[in-house]
Amino acid sequence: MVRTGPVFAVLFLLASASAPAQILVYADTVYLHGAVITLDAGARTAQAVAVRDGKILAVGTDAEIQRLASSQTTVVNLRGKTMLPGFYAAHDHFPGAGMNALFYVDLNSPPIGKMQSIADIVAALKERARTAPPGAWIVGRGYDDTLLREKRHPNRYDLDQASSDHPIWISHISGHLGAANSKALEIAGITRDTPQPKNGRIRHDPKTGEPNGVFEETMGMVTRHIPPLSEEQRQQGIQWAGRQYVSRGVTTTVIASGSAQSLRDLQLARRAGSLPLRVITMSLKGSPTVKCNAEAGGILSGFGDEWLRLGAVKIIGDGSIQGFTGYLTQPYYREPGDDPAYRGYPAHTREDLTEMVVDLNRQGYQIAIHGNGDAEIDDILYAYRQALERNPRPDARLRIEHCQTVREDQLDEIKRLGVTPSFFVGHVYYWGDRHRDIFLGPERAARISPLASALQRGIRFTLHDDTPVTPVNPLMLVWDAVNRLTRDGKVLGPEQRISPIQALCAVTSDAAWQNFEEKTKGSIEPGKLADFVVLDENPLTVPPVHIKDVRISMTIVGGKPVYEAR
Repeated sequence: MVRTGPVFAVLFLLASASAPAQILVYADTVYLHGAVITLDAGARTAQAVAVRDGKILAVGTDAEIQRLASSQTTVVNLRGKTMLPGFYAAHDHFPGAGMNALFYVDLNSPPIGKMQSIADIVAALKERARTAPPGAWIVGRGYDDTLLREKRHPNRYDLDQASSDHPIWISHISGHLGAANSKALEIAGITRDTPQPKNGRIRHDPKTGEPNGVFEETMGMVTRHIPPLSEEQRQQGIQWAGRQYVSRGVTTTVIASGSAQSLRDLQLARRAGSLPLRVITMSLKGSPTVKCNAEAGGILSGFGDEWLRLGAVKIIGDGSIQGFTGYLTQPYYREPGDDPAYRGYPAHTREDLTEMVVDLNRQGYQIAIHGNGDAEIDDILYAYRQALERNPRPDARLRIEHCQTVREDQLDEIKRLGVTPSFFVGHVYYWGDRHRDIFLGPERAARISPLASALQRGIRFTLHDDTPVTPVNPLMLVWDAVNRLTRDGKVLGPEQRISPIQALCAVTSDAAWQNFEEKTKGSIEPGKLADFVVLDENPLTVPPVHIKDVRISMTIVGGKPVYEAR
């Protein structure tokens, strides 16, 4: 519960404290008659907020804030609605949702999309090929083999039924696997004699020895041949995604793998006035011997401004649990092949990972490593420990992304090292039943995203959707964290449930802290940026199962409305 205390207000005064006369600085906008949940250190509540020049001028009672309104001030009556700090999308791939919606074939299964069988996928791709120019690539996104009637990946022969004239590539919902038709394999030069890549796998037909079109963790062997979207298309994707994000109350997005091109695109969108939210973009590093964009440009974490800046350098440590490529210490519950000891694999050796981490830490970068399996998390913590012992950095805020199967002993080490996880807690709903029955088994599945265990140790963390893997929806993440309900309506790991206010902090104040923005964002306090979300109902007082259904009424960035519900 929010602790209510004395209502507070801060007035900016033009006269000195000792001067007999005090002159009020008036607000540009005041928001009155609301339930303001500040999420500040005191967890205080208020009725009203004043904004000036894009920042919060004061917070307090209706009477106190009304004093800051002049005849030129815009007065907004919240009519009892709930105001919160704007939400963070703490780890995603903005504007991927826009690119997918506008230019690729949606292959998601329910509850996200409509695909229920491989035949459905083939039909959707065939329809796109029917109107595509001859020889043009057909690209689909989001299929999930475990939700298809056949319970397998579509292969080259399935995709050939959609078209043998168009090259076809489809991406798994995890983003860690994909499938190509025969034409795409031909263009990519993939044959039965192509050597297996170092950190991935080309699957083969066990009878013929030919590649069956399915790729694990090495999708670039095919995707590098797909012509990029045009600049105009990329800008359209940014605009579409921006509208979607702010409609969900998101005021800051953290891109988990940015490129030089995406950074340029974002700058152009900002210049054109078509970027409605703030962006932190990571830079992706894939090898000890190759510099990432940040290193190559000599740009350190934090470079930029309040609208667009560089965050952590990201390293991919392993794959996905639902793709059977996450790196576990114990075998998968149901092995995906003939090896009962199979437990996935890392993207890098422990030695290579440590070399990258030590070097980046020495240079002063914040580091974020994708780690789903607990064996990979062991490697990540080893690398972080080595880096901090060799080059101690107070408050480095080293991150682990997803942190899906982290163990209790690993949480102890996370606390000791000052590491901060970002949990993909939506797995409980979207994949929880299959984690329990297929991937991990009941015991390990009950502990995915162990939020309560992290809080018991005082570990600060964030929650994320990994959009476009799952749709951006911070209130759904709060619902996941509070209820831990699967798609089948079963509670998965009830002891890991947390309170609504703890979950809200994970998408606001703790997210700001994780990204070194706690002085400017994450809570409603004077001097911070005026980024808010207004809800029709109070997520702290509605029944917990109703949190995901609370309606976004308004989203405000820098004191200006960027979304209003109709």
